[in-house]
Amino acid sequence: MNTSAETELRQLIDTWMQAVRERDVDAIVAPYADDIVAFDAIKALQFKGKAVYREHWQMCMGMCTGPMVFEMEQLTVHAEGDLGLAHWLNRCGPADDDSQCGFMRATVGYRRSAGHWQVIHEHWSAPFDMETQKALFDLKP
Repeated sequence: MNTSAETELRQLIDTWMQAVRERDVDAIVAPYADDIVAFDAIKALQFKGKAVYREHWQMCMGMCTGPMVFEMEQLTVHAEGDLGLAHWLNRCGPADDDSQCGFMRATVGYRRSAGHWQVIHEHWSAPFDMETQKALFDLKP
């Protein structure tokens, strides 16, 4: 394990989480590589490229009105050489309606280039009930 790289990734993740809470789209997409491939939980099967994923984030932030919950639990970070991987559980939703907050899963792949970490892959998902085809946002860690 490379603890220096893992520390750098944890700091990057903390900064990114704060950018989402502040709804700062520029700061949200700053660590994304131009060729990112993202599998988000809403709207599309996949997003290819930073510009396309930025548009998606702008749409998402436009839908978030009022105070927002965006909290991480169970962060795990691995780094070896110039590649890193992180995964966590993320609780999100409106702060004024706890019944609308739920947990999702996040997995993020990183590549270090010219001394800087970039997100090359991001995957958000929620488990679902096969019988009802509905997402299970009420599960707890």
